[in-house]
Amino acid sequence: MRYAVSIALAAAIATSLGSVAVSAEMKIPANVQSAVGDQTRPAKDRERDAARKPAEAMAFAGIKPGQKILELMPSRGYYTRLLCRAVGPSGHIYGVELTEKEKADAKPAVPPDSCANVSADIQGASAPKFPADLDVVWTSENYHDLKVDYWVGGIPDTKSFNAAVFKSLKPGGVYIVEDHVAEAGSGGRDVASLHRIDPELVKQEVTSAGFVFDGESKILSNSADDHKGKVFGIKGGSDKFLYKFRKP
Repeated sequence: MRYAVSIALAAAIATSLGSVAVSAEMKIPANVQSAVGDQTRPAKDRERDAARKPAEAMAFAGIKPGQKILELMPSRGYYTRLLCRAVGPSGHIYGVELTEKEKADAKPAVPPDSCANVSADIQGASAPKFPADLDVVWTSENYHDLKVDYWVGGIPDTKSFNAAVFKSLKPGGVYIVEDHVAEAGSGGRDVASLHRIDPELVKQEVTSAGFVFDGESKILSNSADDHKGKVFGIKGGSDKFLYKFRKP
C-alpha cells in the first residue's frame, strides 16, 4: 500500500490550562513510511492499517530514528512491530505489560522476531518502575483500563502512574495517549462497561502530573459514533482521541 507523503493534522485545541497547539502541514517522514510499508509485517497487521492509520499517528507523535520508546500494554504487538522499525537499530522499544489478576504468573511477551531492538517486561500496575531518559511513552486504546479492576493489587492510582511516566521521560519527551471517546462529562463512568473514557478526564489527569498538553490529532475520529455503545464492532470503528503531552 502506498502512503501519502503529507497529511494535514487536526486543528489544535485549547486546554483548560490555556495551552494551545497549532495545526500544521506535516510530512510523514521516511522512517515512518518505511516502517508501515514493510511487507515483512504480518498480513493481519497490515490489514488493520486503514483503520488505525499508523503512519499518520507516528508522524503526529514525532517518531524518529534512534529514539527510546516505552510502549505501555503492547498486547499483541501491532505498534511494537511498527515502532521498532521506525526507530531503527540505533533506537530501542521497551514493552511493558501490567500484571492482571487472572495472569498473576504471566511472563513478558516475547519481542517480535523481526525486532532485535525490543525488550519486554511485566510489572505491577500499582507501583511501576519504568526505564529512564525516554523520548516517548506510547499507549494506545488502553488508558481506560487503568481504571478497571483488572490488576494485581487493585486499580492503580492514576496520578502516581502518570507521575512515573513523567519521571521516565527526558525534558521535551512526549506522552502519546490514544483511546476510545466516552460521552462528554462522563469521566470514568464507562471504562468497564463500554471501554471508553472521557478525553477531558485524561487531559486533566495527565496535565496534573506536570505535562503540558501539546496537541490533538483527529485522524481517528468517527462522527457517526454516538459514544453510547461498546467499542467493539462499531461500523467505521469507534471514535478515538489521539493526544500528545510534553514534559517541559
